[in-house]
Amino acid sequence: MMNKKKTILSALAAGLTLSTVLAACGGDDNEGASNGEGGGSEAGDFKVAMVTDTGGVDDKSFNQSAWEGLTKFGEDNNLTENEGFKYLQSSKQADYQPNLQQLARDNFNLIYGIGFLMAEDIQTVAGQFSDNNFAIVDMVVDAKNVASITFKEQEGSFLVGVIAGLMTETDKVGFIGGVESDLIKKFENGFKAGVMAVNPDATIDVKYAEDFNSAEKGTAIASGMYGAGSDIIYHAAGGTGVGVFTEAKNRKKNGEEVWVIGVDRDQYEEGLPEDVTLTSMVKRVDTATYEVSKQTMEGNFPGGEIIEFGLKDDGVGIAETSDTHVPADVLSRVDEYRQQLIDGELTAPATDAEFEEFMQSVE
Repeated sequence: MMNKKKTILSALAAGLTLSTVLAACGGDDNEGASNGEGGGSEAGDFKVAMVTDTGGVDDKSFNQSAWEGLTKFGEDNNLTENEGFKYLQSSKQADYQPNLQQLARDNFNLIYGIGFLMAEDIQTVAGQFSDNNFAIVDMVVDAKNVASITFKEQEGSFLVGVIAGLMTETDKVGFIGGVESDLIKKFENGFKAGVMAVNPDATIDVKYAEDFNSAEKGTAIASGMYGAGSDIIYHAAGGTGVGVFTEAKNRKKNGEEVWVIGVDRDQYEEGLPEDVTLTSMVKRVDTATYEVSKQTMEGNFPGGEIIEFGLKDDGVGIAETSDTHVPADVLSRVDEYRQQLIDGELTAPATDAEFEEFMQSVE
């Protein structure tokens, strides 16, 4: 079992890199520059790539954030796009394994699988190409040449839940998930806890699209929620969430006061021109891909480890544009809860069972 869990402790004020307490450790016993051992690779020799999930690199969410981190890393280290850093896009799940294999055959030193749905394929390909280093986002893969990158999504979701709970005019809010899973449950339960912490009279409508890449399903589910009285919807649905924005903008054009809470990156612009983005739960996948790439290039690939990003690492949080529509007094409450979560005085629930325990503690 994988038992070396490390938490990155602080974010640098400038750039995307984080200071970290990760120990320098090679991810594989094989010799060669590709495995990140010894003194590391020169920037000009280092090659890093990622495989998107089906949402695509321009999903305005999870994949896009990961690519932004790799792009900044490449530019900061004078790497050439496609030669030194690149992505392969997956149009369907069957593309994951061949895309990963192609990058391994092309001798990329570090290869990312973006999203928990790629876990089985990462496990397989990492076994086939033991000289390459791999990283997976949002899942744990037990292999010495795989770094597992996770986030405390429940903490950031708790904060946007506080905003929703304090700002709803109808005492009804919604949550739309992509594929129901342990990962997306962290978004759901953290959000629900934040809402209920400040507004115990609120009703929370929860639905799953069972798809991360269907804007049509997002629109349909959002239509039902808004129609039933929810005035704020938080989505954790990737490309499906685009449809939530579409529905909100259409309703705003007709004079309805409805809002969307974005996810993964600041989705303020997604709500324009009707201006329907209330806030976003920012998940710094860009920080993660930048930092793990930097460590690997320097010879410190965290193979076989779980790297976790939370509030105290600036790995999750709320968007900088939140003050556009969220009043100062509400943001002050958010700051209070943020500090409680960082200090350990409060724990955001990640599972259904933890949410039930949380509700018992606040009743």
